[in-house]
Amino acid sequence: MAEVIVAVPQATPAPLGLFAFGMTTCALSAVNAGLLAGAGLPVLLPMALAFGGLAQVIAGIVEFRNGATFGATAFTSYGFFWIWFALTQWTVGTGLIKVDAAAATPMTGTILLLWGIFTALLWVATLRASKLLCLLFLLLAVTFFLLAAAHFGMQTGKLGGWFGLLTGAVAMILGFADLMNAMAKRTVVPTGTPFVID
Repeated sequence: MAEVIVAVPQATPAPLGLFAFGMTTCALSAVNAGLLAGAGLPVLLPMALAFGGLAQVIAGIVEFRNGATFGATAFTSYGFFWIWFALTQWTVGTGLIKVDAAAATPMTGTILLLWGIFTALLWVATLRASKLLCLLFLLLAVTFFLLAAAHFGMQTGKLGGWFGLLTGAVAMILGFADLMNAMAKRTVVPTGTPFVID
């Protein structure tokens, strides 16, 4: 007797990852843009660790399982970025780990610059994806570069915050589109055709 194999539908983790990234990015960017006081930053840290970090890593692992290389790379990477951010604030930010401020500032700038370069490379890959995803990664790359420049003495921190707010908003819009399209099993919220089509 032949064994019957029933295919189990695979849910897309993209909405979870995009909302986790977008909401956390908007919250931090509101501080960077000067809309919220930096003194409230400790309230963000658990969200950065759990939602921005852990939720994105989970989304990335599911993307690996689904064979989606780009989504797996992006979600796990930015998930671990948020975990790094939260742990840095809890250790260096609170003085648990003593760091010379003169050395920490350019190191942070270098790390943000590297994230900007990484994001720019991912942006190139998004030219084969939807226009909305392409816009998201372009805005994110600019955000990282502006925040990195601020750590090297340029007055770009607030501008980086505003670009971060735009980035987070686009991520949430894209997350909503992916959610609605997945539920309808067809495109009901278009995200734009790719710039590069094979």
